[in-house]
Amino acid sequence: MPNVSLKVKRAYFAKVKQANYAASLRLEGMDTTTTSRPLSSKAAVLEKYRQN
Repeated sequence: MPNVSLKVKRAYFAKVKQANYAASLRLEGMDTTTTSRPLSSKAAVLEKYRQN
């Protein structure tokens, strides 16, 4: 069995943790499709509300 670096282990754990969290939300009936899009930057949000 090849040695796996700590960085690879952490990346795998993060991926599995996110997948499990998304599955848990789906089981609770929540829509997870909107959580996968990137969030806006603080500057973009401030600019949007300053225009109004």
